[in-house]
Amino acid sequence: MSGAVPPLEVCDLACGYEGQAVLENLNFSVRAGEAFFIIGGSGCGKSTLLRNLIGLVQPLAGAVRFFGESLGSNDLECLRRRSRSFGVLYQSSALWSSLTLRENVALPLREYSRLSPREINELATLKLSQVGLCGFEDYYPSEISGGMKKRAGLARALALDPPIAFLDEPSAGLDPITARKLDELMLQIRDLFGTTLVVISHELGSIFRVADRLILLHPAARGIIAEGPPAELAGASSDPRVREFLQQAPITS
Repeated sequence: MSGAVPPLEVCDLACGYEGQAVLENLNFSVRAGEAFFIIGGSGCGKSTLLRNLIGLVQPLAGAVRFFGESLGSNDLECLRRRSRSFGVLYQSSALWSSLTLRENVALPLREYSRLSPREINELATLKLSQVGLCGFEDYYPSEISGGMKKRAGLARALALDPPIAFLDEPSAGLDPITARKLDELMLQIRDLFGTTLVVISHELGSIFRVADRLILLHPAARGIIAEGPPAELAGASSDPRVREFLQQAPITS
């Protein structure tokens, strides 16, 4: 399968705001079915890169390709096709407070599928069950814990069975036990459904438990300073910045 087109490929990407680059000359690809982490300390550009990858911000230069296709166009059909190729779990979960968990998960199904209302209801219930929220379908976001909100957001991200899921700081704000359970859930999704995971994180526990490979961003370099399996980089990198990040506590603001 070495000749297979990668689910996600980033080519000579520069991204930033108002013409000012935060990151430059980014080149990496994500393999099918792997958990790929984008890591780094505060201010390194992780969130900026994510916004470019999912199309919320247009790159200053370069291209983002999904399965070999560059979807940088503003054409509505092109953007709609891109939206079906991935799901997103936002850091805040971004659940609609006025909707139940089932209604939140049903939103992308109503927008992008031709299923009947009954089928949408059944599939939304199934997705919540897959993330351990069976019995909570009719709860509102205000009635559940932070970890449960993350799970519900993940169920919504996976509602359309996308080949790629982007997860933005999934463990942020969670206690260690809840964070570990969420890590186990991510691994189950990768292994059972073959979903390619692209995870933004600075949590060392999650990085070493879940990541197959990673890229490490650094603000001074305005780009990638390391790429590879986390354990291998922690033990063998000649760059002191890489060893400092991976061998000690996570860098925070």
